[in-house]
Amino acid sequence: MAELVAQPLSIAAGEQRMIHVFDLDMRPEQARFLREPGALAQVLGIEDIDLDHVEIFPVSDLEDLGLVGYLRDGCGIPNEQLASDTQKLTAIEGYVLLLRSRALRGEETRLTPARQIRHIGGYSEVGADWASLPSHPDDTPDSAKLYSAPRPAPREARSRARRIGATIFAIVMALILFAVLMLAT
Repeated sequence: MAELVAQPLSIAAGEQRMIHVFDLDMRPEQARFLREPGALAQVLGIEDIDLDHVEIFPVSDLEDLGLVGYLRDGCGIPNEQLASDTQKLTAIEGYVLLLRSRALRGEETRLTPARQIRHIGGYSEVGADWASLPSHPDDTPDSAKLYSAPRPAPREARSRARRIGATIFAIVMALILFAVLMLAT
């Protein structure tokens, strides 16, 4: 059984929009095995984990973007948060584990990773600014309401639909006539 680290990592109950980055110091086949049900939970020292919110991949897959670029551009983590760990993040050469808070289902969790799994840091994803949204539906601008675009009068809409239908019919008939004439010659 894998040796556990001396300092476990505590994840608070209700933690949201956090990504914990781990360096996986193991052979590629071992890292790929962590995607199997139960394997990752076991090496993290927990009962269960939602693998839909976990990423395990070789850093080389990121090519020129790199891990820092992926966390910034792909995960929405601000540069300010990544600045202090840039050296550690760029030093990762093998596989990496990205563990989103949702993987732990909002429960207080104490991770005791195996010795091959080194926690690099926890980073907050930038979320949407919900404060700018109106607090009451009546405060919503007309342009943001569903079905608020001006609609043509029913008679005008039917007339437009007939013109479009007639045009399509004429084009199809012309193509059929052209095909018949080509086959006849």
